[in-house]
Amino acid sequence: MKHLQITKITKATFYVLLLTAIVLPSSGMGQVKDDRLAKQIGQMLMVGFRGLTVDEDSPIIKDISHGRVGGVILFDYDVALDSSQRNIASPQQLQELTADLQAASHETLLLAIDQEGGKVARLKEEDGFPPTVSQAWLGEHNDLKLTRKFASRTAVILSEMGINLNLAPVVDVNANPDNPVIGKLGRSFSSDPEVVARHSAEVITTHRKHNVLTALKHFPGHGSSTHDSHHGFTDITDTWTEAELIPYARLFESPDADMVMTAHVFNANLDPEWPATLSSRILNGLLRQKMGFKGVVISDDMQMGAIRDNYSLETALERTILAGADIIIFGNNLVYEPDIAHKALQIISNLVHEGRISASSILQSNARIMRLKNSLVKVRFGKN
Repeated sequence: MKHLQITKITKATFYVLLLTAIVLPSSGMGQVKDDRLAKQIGQMLMVGFRGLTVDEDSPIIKDISHGRVGGVILFDYDVALDSSQRNIASPQQLQELTADLQAASHETLLLAIDQEGGKVARLKEEDGFPPTVSQAWLGEHNDLKLTRKFASRTAVILSEMGINLNLAPVVDVNANPDNPVIGKLGRSFSSDPEVVARHSAEVITTHRKHNVLTALKHFPGHGSSTHDSHHGFTDITDTWTEAELIPYARLFESPDADMVMTAHVFNANLDPEWPATLSSRILNGLLRQKMGFKGVVISDDMQMGAIRDNYSLETALERTILAGADIIIFGNNLVYEPDIAHKALQIISNLVHEGRISASSILQSNARIMRLKNSLVKVRFGKN
């Protein structure tokens, strides 16, 4: 009779019970169970590192091989050191680097980059990569074939370099052309949300054809801001409008909308207490429940001033997971913390053990992440 009772448990309930068993300590098996939890949390972490090459003694390789991170973000410039030497020097060097990083992982490793085009392009012409154009330039021409052409060029080179995630397109509406981090850098396709949606759709679909994931950014909209969230608290309460959600609504109609990246912006009309990255009202409430997004939610860099200057690491991690973030980025570029993966993993693990983050939320995030990673594996190996 016990067997009959077990078969009546739903699959979702079974996995929650399973993860609870993993999290709660048990005599003689606590270390094994903690290791399992650590690997699931590790899949939620994406970090940056220094170096053009890696070997078995590199801290990032140890983090990857031990399951402390599930993704790596690459940069061409080291902001903290004010140095042009970071991770990218030439196509051959980058191919070798990404191959070594991927080889260290037991799971598909997300290798991410910001290759929007124009002023935000980590693969630069002077390093031997194809020239790019800004999203603003494409939006001004408003020719979908032209956008598709440049998106294809980008996706092909990323695929050849072993990079499987482009943190693009920017779907922010150019509501404020003087915006220091969006409008002035030419990162938005247009002030018309429908134009933004159409051109973003071309970028997303084209990347997916070449086995490269994309991330729509920055939810719920950064285009109307008057400040840069890299440098501190950014309040859009008086400038944001619901029109900035239109591109997301249109793009969510496509199965190729893989990820949404959060914005570190504060909007008292949406949440009077927390910025979007830390807000359950915005991520779980607006994004998932009201707008129906079922994919992976990825945070913007948690070391940006808007978060780092206003919240402790523990508070930031707790709040973003409670809000609904699945992948949490530590770019390790604005500041450099070589042990950030270990610190973040330990904090999150403690939060789960203390009951401040539910075991089921870790499991749900892990399931979404692994489903997305498996979609890459299926394409790579020609599976249906």
